[in-house]
Amino acid sequence: MASNVKRVLTHGELLQMKRWNTPTVYNGWEQITKHDSSRDCFNLEDVRDYMPQMGPMVGYAVTLVIEPSNAAHREKNPNAWMEYFRYVASVQGPKIVMVQDLDKPDVYGAGWGEVMANTHRALGCVGLIADGSVRDVEWMTNAGFKVLARRLSVGHAKVCPVRWNCAVDVFGRPVEPGTLIHADQHGFLAIPDEDHAGLLEALHFMDNNECNTLISAARAGTGLTMEELLQRIEQSLGDFRSATQKKFKGGIGY
Repeated sequence: MASNVKRVLTHGELLQMKRWNTPTVYNGWEQITKHDSSRDCFNLEDVRDYMPQMGPMVGYAVTLVIEPSNAAHREKNPNAWMEYFRYVASVQGPKIVMVQDLDKPDVYGAGWGEVMANTHRALGCVGLIADGSVRDVEWMTNAGFKVLARRLSVGHAKVCPVRWNCAVDVFGRPVEPGTLIHADQHGFLAIPDEDHAGLLEALHFMDNNECNTLISAARAGTGLTMEELLQRIEQSLGDFRSATQKKFKGGIGY
């Protein structure tokens, strides 16, 4: 079944988002969301980016649940992989695979490596966030397939899809199919549908606001006494908060 999520952002806007790191996207998102920005919509557990040199990735979630330790899944549905691949192929890209591993916290070998990376890249996926184990990092990088995961493994697991196109829990964060994901070495942000509109404008504003106030004040302190520098920092903090609150009608400052 294909995703029926209403998409607000164009492909060009997604490419713009890819130019920013995930904390910068978060800074804009927290100004426009009604969610609790202190704990909602990002991973709550530690996740590792195995290709930080590839920069951020952005795409829509395709979801999968696996349980490598349970051989009964393979016997129950020998066609599960092809059914899952057809689901992935039916969804508009760019896509990021969000994998819940039911064996967590135990890991029974890697479920993702060179073969899966190339297969999913061909199906329009730009990367993977797997709450489990991966391997073949260099070959997945060569395929242009970015990976965030819990750990590495030498051996592969006997993986069979259990469920797909369903809600998953990945690194402590519930994710629905079609959710917009932004991820890098800091972790990932699962952006609710209602927060797509205005997101780019907000993150551009917040990044410019930091540069024009807090950062410029801190870097322009040459020749100032310590007291003069502290006064400049205090003024810039006030300017930052004022601009943020004016733009977002009581938005969140530092």
